[in-house]
Amino acid sequence: MTSTLQPATTTEAVRRPGRWLALSVLVLAVLLVAVDATVLGLATPYISEDLKPTGTQLLWIGDVYSFVIAGLLVSMGSLGDRIGRKRILLLGATAFGAISVLNAYATTPELMILARALLGVAGATLMPATLALIRNLFHDPRERSLAVGIWGATASAGTAVGPIVGGFLLEHFWWGSVFLINLPVMAVLVLVGIKFLPESRNPAPGPWDMTSVALSLVGVIAVVYAVKETAAHGLTWEPVAAGLLGAAGLYAFVRRQLTLPAPLLDMRLFRNRGFSGAVLADLLTVLGLSGLVFFLSQYLQLVQGRRPLEAGLAELPAAVGAVVAGLMAGQVARRYSVRAVVSAGLAAIGLALASLTLLDRSTGYPMLGAALLVVGVGAGLSFTVTADVILSSVPKEQAGAASAVSETAYELGAALGIAVLGSIVTGVYRDFAAPVGTPEGARESLGGAVEAASGLPTNVAQDLLSSAGEAFVNGLAIAAGAGAAVLLATAVAAWFMLRGQRLDKGF
Repeated sequence: MTSTLQPATTTEAVRRPGRWLALSVLVLAVLLVAVDATVLGLATPYISEDLKPTGTQLLWIGDVYSFVIAGLLVSMGSLGDRIGRKRILLLGATAFGAISVLNAYATTPELMILARALLGVAGATLMPATLALIRNLFHDPRERSLAVGIWGATASAGTAVGPIVGGFLLEHFWWGSVFLINLPVMAVLVLVGIKFLPESRNPAPGPWDMTSVALSLVGVIAVVYAVKETAAHGLTWEPVAAGLLGAAGLYAFVRRQLTLPAPLLDMRLFRNRGFSGAVLADLLTVLGLSGLVFFLSQYLQLVQGRRPLEAGLAELPAAVGAVVAGLMAGQVARRYSVRAVVSAGLAAIGLALASLTLLDRSTGYPMLGAALLVVGVGAGLSFTVTADVILSSVPKEQAGAASAVSETAYELGAALGIAVLGSIVTGVYRDFAAPVGTPEGARESLGGAVEAASGLPTNVAQDLLSSAGEAFVNGLAIAAGAGAAVLLATAVAAWFMLRGQRLDKGF
């Protein structure tokens, strides 16, 4: 594709000194977010046992972070463009570390949900700032592709490091310890970032419109809430009202952006077919994947009886595949084409998810490990190339807002995926045939069934765990099938929407 940037006129402008050291600071922020997201899934059985959330509360613990971060990403990306991306990154990292302590010491489901929501506020400052700073650090398109690949590979590495470190901590300490691992990463990020990160901002940003901030926040959260409640409880007046409120908020947000002289988000970005196609591909890909990922740790631990560390290691192939593919993605896309690489990556994920519809309680690890490896390779190819397309589609002054749109699609997809696919798993699970005398809490979650079984006679407990495990796996298989359908359809859509897109060759 043709970049909107003019070629730099000097070597210094193209290759800023210290840019790779600055990149190492940015990937620490990515690592912070990735580790936090993965350890939550691993700790879920322990949180369920200790805090005793209902099934609905458990889903809120899983997705409220994504709800809040999705609602605030555009606003925070635009704020970074205005006050400085380095400043907002360091402030957000400090807040992220502090709020992680609140997550670690939550004593009730309600407090845990609040802590996750506050973490979403802090997290909304991190990802747009990292991508925007990459856009401003690396002017050579080939170097930028490699930097984006390293950025994505670090996120994938975080998904591997998180479960392994988290599994070790869960075997030796209480579940809150998995959130405290954010603190040393945050400390290094802030101390090194103060010294080595260059500041960048939009030189003529205009005012930060609080009305637009409120409209985007209300619109996104209300729409996602409506989808979640409809998927969980059917079409009732409450989600319909929330959906209408959200739609009205987003409509008003778009109308307002089109009239403001300095909008929070320049809606003209979406006229670029490559930008729109890449954003849509990201949203649907994460939607198809996230529900499965959220429940995979529970399957490995509570159904197959793996220890936390073993469960973390079992998920390693996905991260390895994503790291390797992400580092190669830019080179492969230049050799072939953007749409070929993205569509192939999405199709690979879809086929891997389709194979997981064959899961049962005794499925051997070779099949599961192979499927996770293919998922990782596909995700590494598609996400890296779409991020590169999004960054190179906009002027560097708007990098924060464009990055925020990309991350909003990612987080919105995660929230919707957990809401819709997670509700499929929960809905199928609740219908299992429980033995007589089973406590009602066993139907709320698989963790609740495991806890209930510990207080029942041996034969009744075995029947309960067998029925609950079978129902959970059935729900997981159906969710995997739905995710596969979404990914394969997205692969076809990407083939058409990304037609003619090319990554710049560089200097």
